[in-house]
Amino acid sequence: MRAVPILPVRDVERALAFYASLGFDVRTYDGESDGGGYGFAMRDGAELHLGWDAEPHRASAYLHVADADALAAEWRAAGAEVHGPQDTPWGRHEGALVDPDDNVLRFGSPM
Repeated sequence: MRAVPILPVRDVERALAFYASLGFDVRTYDGESDGGGYGFAMRDGAELHLGWDAEPHRASAYLHVADADALAAEWRAAGAEVHGPQDTPWGRHEGALVDPDDNVLRFGSPM
């Protein structure tokens, strides 16, 4: 079993461009969709779905990564605002990024 988060977005093409700038492989869903479209963002085994929503609400996803510091540096170099990473009481080194639609990507690696 695996789970894939679906993040609500106001503009699928803009969201795909943002995730592409973070190093995700992106593609638009070519089939029928409700309203403004649907897309996919994949990277290093992680998969996010991006679905148009007329009134999006904040959603979040957690990415388990090998090196949270390296990912944070890469995303900062791409122009993204990244918070952390920092060590947590639960033994993870975690950071967070908020996308243009206010969705939160938390990411962490072992301490």
